Amino acid sequence: MRRDGIGWGQALAGGDGQARRGVTDGGRVVMWSGSSLWTSRGTGHVPAHAHHALQLVLSPQRPARVQAGDAWTSGHLLLVPPDLVHAFDGMGADVAMVFVAPESMAGRVLLAAHGSGAVAVLEDARVLAQADALLGLAHGQADASALETAARAIIDLLTGTLPGGDAPDPRIGRVLEWLERNADGPLALADAAAVAHLSPSRFRHLFVQHTGVPFRTHVLWTRLNRAVAERLAGRSWTEAAQRSGFADQAHLTRTCRRMFGVAPTMFGNPHGP
Repeated sequence: MRRDGIGWGQALAGGDGQARRGVTDGGRVVMWSGSSLWTSRGTGHVPAHAHHALQLVLSPQRPARVQAGDAWTSGHLLLVPPDLVHAFDGMGADVAMVFVAPESMAGRVLLAAHGSGAVAVLEDARVLAQADALLGLAHGQADASALETAARAIIDLLTGTLPGGDAPDPRIGRVLEWLERNADGPLALADAAAVAHLSPSRFRHLFVQHTGVPFRTHVLWTRLNRAVAERLAGRSWTEAAQRSGFADQAHLTRTCRRMFGVAPTMFGNPHGP
């Protein structure tokens, strides 16, 4: 399911509740299975956070910066590995960010090539040219299908010639599909283990082995993606939270802040600039 949103908030709330300069209006969000694209104009600072998705930062105009620990890493094309606590600064540039599920084939290929656990600086003129074209499409109000195609082309350029990891275990694949179908209801580890036809203890170990994160962490990511899609479909954040299995909007906000470093209200009005 693909969703497209327009109009991110002008300020991102930090962990201390104070407004901080962040992604400006004019951003676009497009989501599809296993990936999402976020673009922004005049991108500023996003405070320290972590998220399950592998993140590609594309800043063709001038370098963006990512901070992990005490070190800042600058570049036009950065790869942020899953679950790494980091801050981000777009340095006022127009930026595209592509998030890729690490358990997807593309995610596994990228991690196989660049999965050192640290922020990686990549060099690929073809990717930056494609990113520049993608930002042009986003600013020109191209439709979601065109933006998805352009973002997929970036992923393909980065993964097409790289050796990928082993294919995911089919039992875990069944569970991932089950999670997507049932994100609005209870998602207990014991039920997931039954879908995989494994004992809970064996399933817990195999899930971490093949996704790189605990089952509960992945469930939160699945719910958050569903909530964003529901909001971009025009529902209120309260409705989006309810339809995505969160206890309430406050639970959704806490999770979004932890996973992306911002409150979900950053999306602003999903139907207009």
